[in-house]
Amino acid sequence: MAPQSSSKVLATDDPPPVTSLNIAGTSPFLLLGDHAGCAIPAPLGDLGVPEAERLRHIGWDIGVAGLGRALSGRLDAVFVAQHYSRLAIDCNRDPGSAGAVPEISDGTAIPGNAALSPADRAARVAAIHAPYHRAIAEMLDARAEATQPTILIALHSFTPVFGGVSRPWHAGVLHGAGNAHFSHAVLARLREEGDLIVGDNEPYRMDETDHTVPRHCFRRDLPYLELEMRQDLIATPAQQQDWAARLARVFADAAAALG
Repeated sequence: MAPQSSSKVLATDDPPPVTSLNIAGTSPFLLLGDHAGCAIPAPLGDLGVPEAERLRHIGWDIGVAGLGRALSGRLDAVFVAQHYSRLAIDCNRDPGSAGAVPEISDGTAIPGNAALSPADRAARVAAIHAPYHRAIAEMLDARAEATQPTILIALHSFTPVFGGVSRPWHAGVLHGAGNAHFSHAVLARLREEGDLIVGDNEPYRMDETDHTVPRHCFRRDLPYLELEMRQDLIATPAQQQDWAARLARVFADAAAALG
């Protein structure tokens, strides 16, 4: 289907952009999936991108939806997940940045994103990006009002090979400004596992391109973790359950160490 340009982004029967799982969860951990989904809103067609391309790492964070669900169950934690592909709009980018609506990603052209009008870009922000971040902010406000402690964990995944270069890390812990004590504690405990190669701000750094953690954690002084998992390690339900068991223990140990 040819890419379409329209100020209407979501059709009447398109699902909402954000799903919140286990909203009554009592855990201090709040799990996020900025790139958990790979759907394209019906009015946008297929953005001119073949399905095989949309389903690889440029379209979503492979394995995060299943890992988030598994962790939510083990931790009794809320999991807030974004439904639509990062090719439609990237919810971990400032909505005004060029990277929020990429015209090319890892060598793949995105014709449906080429030369978008300001109105078309604003419509995607209003339909997908804004509701996702509003849901997070409202949940954080409600937890604060109820004096429920919160440790925000943004779940991401990365491709094992990028630009022809293999990435050896099993996981990466991203951290920057703000209350990064939990991030450092998780990094230490993952390395104590003994069988993992864990990146410290690898394969990505938390920098000016990141949006979700800085937006919601820095001003509130919330402890946070941005965790990158290698996609081939969490691709199947069995792998997701295995990692959820390990991560649930690591997160609990790291939180306890902070007091």
